[in-house]
Amino acid sequence: MTYAVQFARSQEIAGKVARVFQKRAQTAQQQYGERIRAASKTWLDNGAASASMPAQPNAYDYAVDVFQRSILFWDTLRQRGNQFVERAQRGSEPVLHFEYEMLLDARGFARPVNYALLRIVPPQGVVIDDTKRPYLIIDPRAGHGPGIGGFKDDSQVGVALRAGHPVYFVTFFRDPQPGQTLLDVCAAEQRFVKHVRERHSESPKPAIVGNCQGGWAAMMLASSEPDETGPLVINGAPMSYWSGAWSEGEGDNPMRYSGGMLGGTWLASFTADLGNGRFDGAHLVQNFESLNPANSLWDKYYHLFANIDTEPPRFLDFERWWGAYYLMNRDEIEWITRNLFVGNKLWSGEVRGMEGASFDLRAIRSPIILFASLGDNITPPQQAFNWVADIYRSTEEIKARGQVIVGLMHQDIGHLGIFVSGKVAKKEYTQIASVLEAIETFPPGLYGMEIAERKSANGTTEYDVSFREHRLEDVVARFNRFERIDELPFQAVQQVSDFNQRAYELFAQPFVQAMSNDVTATFFRQFHPLRAQRWMCSDLNPWLAWLGPTADAVRAARKPDAAKNAWRDAEHCGSDMVSAGLDFYRAMRDAATESLFFSLYGTLFSAHHDQAIPSGEHPNEPANPRDLPFVQDALAGIAKGGYAEALARIACLLMEHDEPVPFARMLLRQELTHDYAQYMPQMQPDAWRRLRGEQEIIVRLEPQQALATLPDLLADADERKKLLTLIDALLADSRMQSTEPSAAQREMLARIRAALPMPPARATKPAKRSVQTH
Repeated sequence: MTYAVQFARSQEIAGKVARVFQKRAQTAQQQYGERIRAASKTWLDNGAASASMPAQPNAYDYAVDVFQRSILFWDTLRQRGNQFVERAQRGSEPVLHFEYEMLLDARGFARPVNYALLRIVPPQGVVIDDTKRPYLIIDPRAGHGPGIGGFKDDSQVGVALRAGHPVYFVTFFRDPQPGQTLLDVCAAEQRFVKHVRERHSESPKPAIVGNCQGGWAAMMLASSEPDETGPLVINGAPMSYWSGAWSEGEGDNPMRYSGGMLGGTWLASFTADLGNGRFDGAHLVQNFESLNPANSLWDKYYHLFANIDTEPPRFLDFERWWGAYYLMNRDEIEWITRNLFVGNKLWSGEVRGMEGASFDLRAIRSPIILFASLGDNITPPQQAFNWVADIYRSTEEIKARGQVIVGLMHQDIGHLGIFVSGKVAKKEYTQIASVLEAIETFPPGLYGMEIAERKSANGTTEYDVSFREHRLEDVVARFNRFERIDELPFQAVQQVSDFNQRAYELFAQPFVQAMSNDVTATFFRQFHPLRAQRWMCSDLNPWLAWLGPTADAVRAARKPDAAKNAWRDAEHCGSDMVSAGLDFYRAMRDAATESLFFSLYGTLFSAHHDQAIPSGEHPNEPANPRDLPFVQDALAGIAKGGYAEALARIACLLMEHDEPVPFARMLLRQELTHDYAQYMPQMQPDAWRRLRGEQEIIVRLEPQQALATLPDLLADADERKKLLTLIDALLADSRMQSTEPSAAQREMLARIRAALPMPPARATKPAKRSVQTH
């Protein structure tokens, strides 16, 4: 590449970055102005209305109210500090809302890790059916403690319990075991799954629910033990960390730029070395808080102050989890940053397990449900879904491998809301639990799950679930309007990170480790800003000895003023302006960070690469699906097979595409499959899905030949009669009357019957294919 080309590319990158930054700045200024005007208008309108109301509280009454609320506010922070100190002394227990018993403690394993398997004890009145599919929930270990999956009654744990399922929970302790690695953790979780299966040997394989970091842990677990795990529910998990949205005015995902702006992975190693080999999770929590300074610094505290008579219990309950900071070993945080945050290697198969085999996510045979939100700026939908395109490459490969992947999208909930919101639990998680069994019977493919709300006759909210099949190529194009070109600079980030990491290990790490010990590590941890603000505002601080008794006296004399008045309106207006200012700061900061990132790493990448190939594209992959090896194999076997292949092919010939499928129809299909089991091939679900996927490829690419070769699959007269009998029985079943075949389906049925005349019976039957039973 000549210097002139490099300079031209640099100018082009600078121009694009400048245009996007200008657009973001204009959007931020516009939103800030709108919020200021809205706050002022609300204040003025309420003030005019209040002026006409008699007996308004005067300034003295408002001042007393503010004084009382201030005392109670600071006393709530004191209680938070006491709660933090007490939990730290006990070792920080899980914040589970439910009772539990410990079944396995991995600290006693041959390769000990700070994990344990818990059985959730069902609350009084909840009946558990031990023959139902058990649930195993894996919470994130990303700075906070465990328990968010069962934080309240309306949670993942609560939904599964109310559905009658046994529920198990993977918890972890604050302090890691010496020398433990994430591969050791994965091995321990494999043992947990096997233990659950032993306890429920007559039940279907356990469903694995993974939250955030627990999501990619669940994927590693399932890919290494595909025969042990049932359906996977992956919530807000950053599987493809380089992905995001780089567009004008929306899709601002600043978290993905952190690795590049900090110079790569060396800072995590340096922080762990300062901790004498242990990384403090409070640093991760601080990163999360910095994403939304308006909420972290103002909104959540003002909401407590403004609603001090009712808000403290909820505030303290959440802070019980948010303020519990857990530790990792140096090897663990380095593995995460090198392989996920900066390396983005999990989907590529570059990450290897204990035995040296790579984690191949294509080895997962169970259905996968991916739940993400457009309002999540920590794990945007691109990070949750793009890995599918990276490893499967085409819709045909998903079908050929018999995989079922279901995507569920929330429109606006934030990252934490995915796990802690009661509304999400009542809607999304309840519906996921209700469809989990039926999803195993889906034909292979990529589906979108849609949940529609409606009011019943008695006024309660009910939900209608439907599924629509999508092509992978269309989904990737919709989510990545820039064709993932914005991911290219992250390759430069990885190279810079490797250089900085090696430089740190050579020149600085020996000195940092020599100066670190348990005393200095404890000092740094205790004086971390997030910890210090809690224990300094607790009973450990002698200067606050007056606060508790004073707050008790205020509560005894407190008369909450709920009346509408101008002073409160002015207070709310001022709070809205402060919040708007902090949001404006965040928007400008994120825009500047994004601009600097692409200016720096975009230029570095373009200077050393002659051609730019988006990471989601595979240059060696044929554009024509017929050229794909697994498609060629499927087409080569178009006239080979038996009863199972014929049944799957006929199902594909009769299937209607591009139409939403109500969940009620899925349930009917599952019910009919059970009732007509004697006509169904006795195969494992994953083997049936793989067979169904191959036949769907044949039908889609060669529909005429697929129909013409049906007699070759049913050369045996008894098998042909069996299949035609099944078709007649289904058409005569009263339950099928509600789903009247379309004109195209009736025509196809007639063609299928014409293609399958009854041949004369043979003297000897050909040997049937061996099948596995359920």
